[in-house]
Amino acid sequence: MKSVFQGKNVAVSSTLRGIFSVPKSFRKIPFESIKKDILGDSYDLSVVLIGRKLSRTLNRLHRQKDYPTDVLSFSLSKKEGEIFITPAIAKIKSKKFDREFLGDKYFENYLLLLFIHACLHLKGMGHGSTMDKYEFSYYNRYRHWNV
Repeated sequence: MKSVFQGKNVAVSSTLRGIFSVPKSFRKIPFESIKKDILGDSYDLSVVLIGRKLSRTLNRLHRQKDYPTDVLSFSLSKKEGEIFITPAIAKIKSKKFDREFLGDKYFENYLLLLFIHACLHLKGMGHGSTMDKYEFSYYNRYRHWNV
């Protein structure tokens, strides 16, 4: 596994081989700030970029869904969690979202949105209008990270 980012309480690594299929600006996402805002300063978070095969395996094992997905989050304790992001699936799904909302760099911004989404799940939120409201709020706060 190669390290992409190492912060105080956030580590981002990748199991992907060969060409790194995530924009270099992904490394500039303010992981530490977002994690601190949503989960608190002392929360330990691991983020791993994975391929389709591992994503499918994890999704099948933990959610009984037999397909790869763009993001999975696992709470290990009240102060520790893991996020798995599948860039290949995220790139496909990003094209389905409104480019006006996500801006010109919609794939890169979608990765930001996925990180926020996963952090909110680790906080205990489920899908719905409340989560959507928080996602939009955090997204607007951090969407200019890649300029």
